[in-house]
Amino acid sequence: MKEKVVLAYSGGLDTTAIIPWLKENFDYEVICVCVDCGQGEELDGLKERAEFCGAAKLYIEDVTDEFCDEYIMPCVQAHAVYENKYLLGTSMARPVIAKKLVEIARKEGASAICHGATGKGNDQIRFELGIKALAPDLKIIAAWRNDKWNMDSRESEIEYCKAHGIDLPFSADSSYSRDRNLWHISHEGLELEDPANEPDFGHLLVLGVTPEKAPDEGEYVTMAFEKGIPVSINGKQMKVSDIIRKLNALGGKHGIGIVDIVENRVVGMKSRGVYETPGGAILYEAHQQLEELILDRDTYALKTDMGNKLAQIVYEGKWFTPLRESVQAFIESTQKYVTGEVKFKLYKGNIIKAGTSSPYSLYNESIASFTTGNLYDHHDAEGFINLFGLSCKVRAMKMKEAEEDKI
Repeated sequence: MKEKVVLAYSGGLDTTAIIPWLKENFDYEVICVCVDCGQGEELDGLKERAEFCGAAKLYIEDVTDEFCDEYIMPCVQAHAVYENKYLLGTSMARPVIAKKLVEIARKEGASAICHGATGKGNDQIRFELGIKALAPDLKIIAAWRNDKWNMDSRESEIEYCKAHGIDLPFSADSSYSRDRNLWHISHEGLELEDPANEPDFGHLLVLGVTPEKAPDEGEYVTMAFEKGIPVSINGKQMKVSDIIRKLNALGGKHGIGIVDIVENRVVGMKSRGVYETPGGAILYEAHQQLEELILDRDTYALKTDMGNKLAQIVYEGKWFTPLRESVQAFIESTQKYVTGEVKFKLYKGNIIKAGTSSPYSLYNESIASFTTGNLYDHHDAEGFINLFGLSCKVRAMKMKEAEEDKI
């Protein structure tokens, strides 16, 4: 019997060309696995395409709810943002995809897993670190890094497919390189390859519109959270995946969550991309607005550091590590009382506060008000300032003495 290889299959040109390439160069039986993280219509016709190209079998694994509950929500609770802008849409999906690839490889008795990530990107790292952590015995084939892979462009991939009797409706020049799931869609290539160019948003956007084309009337939205997890929109209870779908529609309508970033890839280069994360941008902001009321100053400060650390961990593909587990455990401990309601207005790319409440709010109007209350004596501030500023005062005195000694 032939050895089996599990191919991470999207149905795009790269992974379509990889099917005959694996059979021709390794004589493998190819088992395609498409992990559905909410790609939508991209999955249409996938089974027929995979089998037509020579795959023995195609699994389509729907992990949308698992993706939302176990991978997205820890990042939302942490407010994990890479380089202040990127909401980790591609990064968060890679570990759950790697997990499913390993599960199917075990089920099929495969000896190898193949992916179509390029040798210049982050995804090769994320896929392979996930596979190594979960199945260190499995062989990994990275087609684009393999010596037997001699295709270097979309044109050459299309010609290769045609030479193997595969004539599919792929074009060589018309589209961006995109990655889509329920959380976001990313765009790279074409005019975006030059940071001096403005994005062609009319050609580019998929999930929404620019703020200029958003409605002239704002829209109020109310969200409820329990222990840092969103549970309802405008009073309607929903599971997390449906909340994200609803927020995507609202955010896309009002021009929310469009980010143009030049980021630092793990492999050392800078890359430019445009990300659409309409629902994610709203969810991050709503969660943070609630958290402002509830977390004490020191916890909030340390949690900010841990959120940045989690963003780095996720971006670098180190999900299945003790470090991620430890950071996530800290984050989860901070969410015990993050329960309450957030109201905001969506208007032309903006998320505008309209009121936040929680039974666990640490905001005390008697203390914070300009009106003198019973819990705060203005005179107490004098002693505090004297002690808090003592080191500054002593340094100034010593510097003055040193200057006088020079005279």
